[in-house]
Formats: sequence, structure tokens, C-alpha cells
Amino acid sequence: MTIFDELKARGLLAQLTDEEEIKELINNGKATFYIGFDPTADSLHVGHFMALCLMKRLQMAGNKPIALIGGGTGMVGDPSGRSDMRSMMTKETINYNCECFKKQMSRFIDLSEGKALMVNNAECYKQRMEKGLSFLEFNYMIMQSFDFYELYKRYDCNMQFGGDDQWSNMLGGTELIRRKLGKDAYAMTITLLLNSEGKKMGKTQKGAVWLDPNKTSPFEFYQYWRNVADADVLKCLRMLTFLPLEQIEEMDQWEGSQLNQAKEILAYELTNLVHGEEEAGKARESARALFSAGVAADMPTTELTEEDFMEGVIDMISVLCKSGLVSSRSEGRRAIEQGGVMLGNEKITDVKASFGKDTFAGEGAVVKRGKKNFRKVLLK
Repeated sequence: MTIFDELKARGLLAQLTDEEEIKELINNGKATFYIGFDPTADSLHVGHFMALCLMKRLQMAGNKPIALIGGGTGMVGDPSGRSDMRSMMTKETINYNCECFKKQMSRFIDLSEGKALMVNNAECYKQRMEKGLSFLEFNYMIMQSFDFYELYKRYDCNMQFGGDDQWSNMLGGTELIRRKLGKDAYAMTITLLLNSEGKKMGKTQKGAVWLDPNKTSPFEFYQYWRNVADADVLKCLRMLTFLPLEQIEEMDQWEGSQLNQAKEILAYELTNLVHGEEEAGKARESARALFSAGVAADMPTTELTEEDFMEGVIDMISVLCKSGLVSSRSEGRRAIEQGGVMLGNEKITDVKASFGKDTFAGEGAVVKRGKKNFRKVLLK
């Protein structure tokens, strides 16, 4: 199976220009392609996974990836469909975020000389602003067209990838190259199927799922993938893991407990990819321990102090609030009333329930809200 056929079989390709030329380039390792990343935080999140995995697959087939960091966009600001403008970032913040991105990307792609490039478009913006921009040129920049044009001229970048919601913007880049440099200029465009859905993967009820272990622990990261919907597990295995397609297709017939095994495989493979084999193994064992004995060594922990107890006890709603499982006391009350809260193996149904210090002494107690949210709570 060629790399092009594999990308299609894994459901990664949606729309293409010049399909035969694209096949020729990527199957023979002749593509220099770019994907853009917006440095609005100091960590990538799981919504970037599809792009990172695609870059890795294509590089393994001999192609050269360019990770384009939107430093210029970050300094200009971007409303992103919101009613208020996004806060502009300083050059120092953007540079720091870029360094964080580089460290995380290096787990997916080889960034050594000649293998890949990491480019910040801030310099392109600076030069063009100094020379002066026409209204048309400025709009091309916003629509990513100018990025592709500059990468084509500077680094022989002949292909761009982006989400299915970016198709018209990307076509603008291909057209700009051909308009500026002639109809024979060699520029290709591909969109990733479901990449806009991939961006949504990075968000949960409690915020983003980051690749930085200091923001999202390996255990939390593992649990995120362990708890994907039944309907999504095979799709995620195809798109995001490097398991052979034949092995994944065998799982298509799995049901019940076997489907849970498929989720465990998904969680392990992706945690291994981001955090390494050791952390993935620890997260898997902790998750298994959580479901078998109710205690997991690497579970996110909340520490209570003596001051948290009034007359030697603390109420359950306060425990939920302090552990971050709810954002307010009213939310905590509703969670208990709806039957979604457990302390150890005991379901808590009384909103006035309180517990003494000994409940949280030693190894502490596991507090659960619903099926996916866990915290170990212990007395410091």
C-alpha cells in the first residue's frame, strides 16, 4: 500500500487539487509540505493530533514537513469568529510558545537539519508591513495565501495541508502562487477530513487536554482517550495511531468488553506517542487499578488541609469544589442529586453528607463525578 492509499484508507484526505500529481509527490518522497499552528498557548493540545500524526506519516515516507508557526497572526490578533478581538501577544510570549511547540513536535517529527523546518511567519508580516500592503494582499495574508507564497519561494514548499474548514483559504494560496509566478508554478492543496472535528477534540468540559504533562498529566491524558465514545474509537485508531490497518479492521467486529479493550489500546498508543512508553505503562496500570480496587497511584490529586475541616468534618459539596470536579456549590448539589457522585465505592445521595479527617488520611479516597472524572483526595 502506498502512503497515499494509506492516508485515504485511514480517512485523512477530503479534497485535493491535482490528485495524480499529489500521488506522485508524496508516494516518491518529493513533497515539501506545510501545516500551520497558531501559538496562542505554551502547549499543543489533542486537537493538533491529526496534523502532527500526518506530518509524521509523510516524513516517514521521505517527504519534508514545514511546521509554520503563526507568530505574525499572534501579534496582529485574530477575532476567530468571536465578538471581541483576541488579545495580542508580545514577541517574547510568542517565542516562548514556539520553543514549547518545538519540543513537543520533536516527539512526532525529526526536526534535524534537512529533515524538516519550523518557520515563524512573523518576519514575513514585518517585511510586508514595512513595504506596504494593498487591501488585496492583506486579505490574502489573512486567508493563509501569502504564507504559502512565501514558503514556496523560500523553501520550495510545493504542498499545503489544512482542515476541511480551510479549503477556500488554501485554494487562494495555490492561486496566488500561480498568479504571481505563472500558471506552471507547482503548488498543490489537500485538506484533512474531519480536521475541524479534531480541533474540537482538544476541548472538554473542564478545558483543554494538553500535550504538556504539567498541564494534563499522562494519567488524565490516558483517561481522556480511554473514555472516547464507542462510535469514535475505531475512527481515532485509524487516524491517530500507527497500528497496521489490518489490526484495526479486526477490531471492527469487537463488542462489549472487547470494545473497552480497543479503547485501552487507543489510550496506550497515544499516551506512548506523546509521553513515552514508561508513562503510558504507568497510566494504563493506574487506570486498571482504579476500576479494580478504586485507587490509582498516578491519579490527579487534591490535598486538603486542616483548615478545610469545620469542627473536624468537611461536606461533600466542598470536596467536589476543592477537587475541581465542579465549578460551584450549586453544580455540586445538582451532581449529587442526579446520582453522579461517589466517594470510594459509595454513591453519595445526601447533599448534606459530611466526612471526617480519617476518610482522607493515609492514601486518601477516590472521588468520582460521572464515569470520566476522578480525583484522589487526601489530607495533607
